[in-house]
Amino acid sequence: MNTTTSTQSQAGLLTPVVALSLFAIASGYLMSLIPLMLSQYGMEAKYASWLASAFYAGLLVGAGLIEPFVARLGHKNAFVLFLGLLAVTIIILPAAPVEWVWMTVRFIAGIAVAGVFVVVESWLLIGDAESRPKRLGLYMGALYGGSSLGQLGIGFIGIDGLLPYYMIIGLIMMAIACLVFGKGVQPQIQHHNVLNLKQILKLNKASIMGCVVSGLLLGAVYGLMPLELKHRNINITQIGSLMALVVLGGMAVQPLVSYLSKHLGKTLLMALFCVLGVFAIGLTTLSDSTAVLATALVLLGMAAFALYPIAISLGCDTLDESYIVSATQVMLFSYSIGSVCGPVLANTLMNTAEGLMSYLFAILLATAIYMLLASLRQHRPMVAGE
Repeated sequence: MNTTTSTQSQAGLLTPVVALSLFAIASGYLMSLIPLMLSQYGMEAKYASWLASAFYAGLLVGAGLIEPFVARLGHKNAFVLFLGLLAVTIIILPAAPVEWVWMTVRFIAGIAVAGVFVVVESWLLIGDAESRPKRLGLYMGALYGGSSLGQLGIGFIGIDGLLPYYMIIGLIMMAIACLVFGKGVQPQIQHHNVLNLKQILKLNKASIMGCVVSGLLLGAVYGLMPLELKHRNINITQIGSLMALVVLGGMAVQPLVSYLSKHLGKTLLMALFCVLGVFAIGLTTLSDSTAVLATALVLLGMAAFALYPIAISLGCDTLDESYIVSATQVMLFSYSIGSVCGPVLANTLMNTAEGLMSYLFAILLATAIYMLLASLRQHRPMVAGE
């Protein structure tokens, strides 16, 4: 059984973090760009949800396929491979504007992005347990911060013509160059363990549920929120800015998550953030003001983006370091299941009065109740690997 552990220095983390940030900027722009560009290519708006689900289906499939590539190629080369594959899928989009082609390449893009996530998470999170929360915060900050900047591309660069594609591919090429010419030290390949099915079933159930719900929320937000804002007669420039606020909320909450995790049970903490999300959705029903909507989206971003880091931290709390990579893949797989289902489920409510917001409200409220009940049944968790 071959996985990775790391004795890398903090300075060695700069290369993957910079590359991840550039990737996140490109990805954030692209995720909001695709649903807004459908009409330019004569595609119906209904395909937005299917394209999002195709992408997350690729993420789901890729979550279970990546580890052998990392073991054979090493983290840096695997990172370059998956970024290159993602760039190819983006080149195909304007060259072949056909529904089935776009769904196919978005599926392949999902596999490539799964590779990026697994590579970077294992690169940054494997190490001594004391530095793990700090590295997780670094990962989330780079990912969410880059995504937030990417959303602004809708307003500054626009959605017309080929320029958006040139900018996105250029950012990915810069990320590849950073990896090829950077001096970051990747984890050394050593012995590790893979969780079997029995051990996976022993993982904390609330952590798995948190990952699934995170996917249900973020898959719908990334895939359909631009359309929801468009239906509210928000102009294109403001859509990019409002989407950036969602991700900025997710980025800003990361230090708070790290602090509160030390003082509150993680299951209870997930419940509280879900309640915050319910409150945010409630704000959007009280006023049509853009300022109120902007505030609500920041709070929604804080709630939605807080769940995954809390859940993955909860799932890894009792694990030996040798199981971390395998557990990370399980968490990403769980997240991907939610991400695949989220846009399709949310799309059934897009034509209702409250649209996407009614879907988000239902998911957040149900999860808050589940997490509150789970926190009341606290007992010694069964440890995977025992």
